[in-house]
Amino acid sequence: MPYPDGSAQLTAALDAASRDWRVFPLIPGGKRPAVSDWETRATTDPDRITRAWSTAAFNVGIATGPSGLIVIDLDQPKHPGDTPPATWIEHGVTDGADVLAVLCTRHGQPFPGDTYTVRTWSGGTHLYFAAPEGEPLRNTAGDSARGLGWKVDTRAWGGLVVGAGSTCAGHPYEVTCNASVAPLPGWLAELLRPAPLPPQTPITIALTGHGRRTAFLRSAVNGEVQRVTGSASHEHNNALYVAAVALGQLVAGGELSEADVTGWLLTAALQVGQGEREAQRTIASGLRAGARRPRTVAA
Repeated sequence: MPYPDGSAQLTAALDAASRDWRVFPLIPGGKRPAVSDWETRATTDPDRITRAWSTAAFNVGIATGPSGLIVIDLDQPKHPGDTPPATWIEHGVTDGADVLAVLCTRHGQPFPGDTYTVRTWSGGTHLYFAAPEGEPLRNTAGDSARGLGWKVDTRAWGGLVVGAGSTCAGHPYEVTCNASVAPLPGWLAELLRPAPLPPQTPITIALTGHGRRTAFLRSAVNGEVQRVTGSASHEHNNALYVAAVALGQLVAGGELSEADVTGWLLTAALQVGQGEREAQRTIASGLRAGARRPRTVAA
């Protein structure tokens, strides 16, 4: 590390916080969080930041959602075989910046480069934008259903970016345009908006039996399903995990079927607009955590 005492990273973290961006430590020289629950623990408090970065040369993580940011990540190919799909090759695309340029041309818009910009350690680009007011957008990835295109990711609620002043593999993250953060262009916001949610149909909780035990289990399941369906838009994944942990305890105690619980919670997650793959991972993780504390219900 070029700054073993962490002074450069501390300065960078305080600079980000002065812009009202919520920061938290990443492992030194890396991109992984050095703390758990980083999205809720990210802070702008100079004293907390100083204490944290005084212990090690942590890289600077910025929690994009709580910071009111949408960051568009224009990535570079990772290796010689990392080539664009045919639909992009025909436009002469070689990296994420080219993809965004093609999108701009399609929509008759200028390239949105007049905003705070960071060059990443690998030569990619982070374009910082102010998130639309009252519209908590989620992360997107590449050519996925809601993504912008090959090598173009976005970081919003549930996401993080490595801030300027950090290093990775010995290479720095550097500010290349120190302009004010521009509002996210409306045409990009439209592309990033999730598809309309499916119709909200009641989730059938099929439990056999009668009496106090069955009534308790039905109430427990309904309560956790409602935790998910009633969660705020930027809290869906956390609510799903908490629900899976709670019901996972009853699964481990032999009170509920894992397949049933997974089905109920997955249906709830899809109703609030979560991606199926992400929801399945979260449910499985919550069930594993819940299994560590099996719970039974008195008859």
